[in-house]
Parts: sequence; structure tokens; C-alpha cells
Amino acid sequence: MQAVLNGWLRRIPVWALWLGGLIPLGLLVWDTLNGGLGIDPIRDIEHRLGRTALYFLIASLAVTPVLRVAGVSFMRFRRALGLLCFTYAGLHVLSWVVMDMALLWGAMARDVVKRPYLIFGMGAFLMLLALAVTSNNLSIRQMGVLSWRKLHKLAYIAAPLVTLHWIWALKTFPLEPVLWLAAILVLLALRVAVPRPIRWGIAASPK
Repeated sequence: MQAVLNGWLRRIPVWALWLGGLIPLGLLVWDTLNGGLGIDPIRDIEHRLGRTALYFLIASLAVTPVLRVAGVSFMRFRRALGLLCFTYAGLHVLSWVVMDMALLWGAMARDVVKRPYLIFGMGAFLMLLALAVTSNNLSIRQMGVLSWRKLHKLAYIAAPLVTLHWIWALKTFPLEPVLWLAAILVLLALRVAVPRPIRWGIAASPK
């Protein structure tokens, strides 16, 4: 069964994941142009972009546990998942900078200092930026595989920070981000608890 699934996955081109990954953005644009947002459209745009970024980040974190537990390899899609995460995170930040703060840099700086959830969010975004910039073969060669892997462990910090940013921004204790935080902690625990696969013969990416 594992061999069948992995063979099927190998036939899916990475560009197909990119096309599918841009569907939420297309739906958001459609809703924006057709009045499908709520009473606070800027807030809805920011939140939808931020949530989608988190979903792709969790998907990228799930690749290794799924391989180790089930023997199913999504490794060839992990870089695309990470870059899709950064795309939505970048748009999330851009929407806040342009639509919410109107490019008022001084006000933005004061807002970040004043609101702890923005510090969490900006910290996570800077980590994702470092990962996105180095998500290429040239960076792997220049940094060396071990150093590159150490840098990309920032994803394990960024994911919990994003969920804390979400929870704190709402000033309540909403169930959805709490459940996603629990899922992230489970995925990170599985990375520690389940050893690397040695018997499936599945090629893994350096990440």
C-alpha cells in the first residue's frame, strides 16, 4: 500500500500543488470583489491570509511525521508547502501594513511594541522569511546541509508563535487555534518519538 501511494505521489507534479495552493487566494480575491466579506473586510482579509499561512505551515511540519509513522512520502512537496506558507504570511503582513496601518511606519512600530501578539507575529514572520530565502539548492550548497537543517528548525518555533499570535489577537480563548496548537505540538512530539525511517527506501530531501 505504501509503495502504491508513493508511486502515485511521485506522478503528481509540484506545480499542481502550487495551483491548488493558490485557490484560497483566488477565493479571497473573488469574495473581495463581490462583497463576500464581513462587516470588517480588512480584518477578514488579514485573518484569512494568516490562517491559510498557518495551514500550509502545519502541512509542511506534517511531512516528516507522516513519513516516519505511515511510510508515505510527501517530501518532494515540502519546499512548495513552505513557500506557499510564506506567500500567505507575506500577504498577511502586507495587508496589515498597507490597508490597516496605511504605511504609517511610526504608528506600526508603536503598535508592534504595544501589542505583544504583534511581536509574536513579526517574530514568526522573520523566521519564515529566513526559511523562504534559503529554500533553494544554492543555499544548501553554500551553507552546508547540517547548518541548513539547523536554520530550518526555526519552523518548529514559528508554528507555535503563529498560533499564539492568533489566540492573543482575538483576546479570547478560541477553540480553533488552540486545536491547531495542539496539533503542532503532537507533530513535533512525533518527530522526537518516532525514529527516522530506515526500511522504506524512500528518498528524503535535505530538509
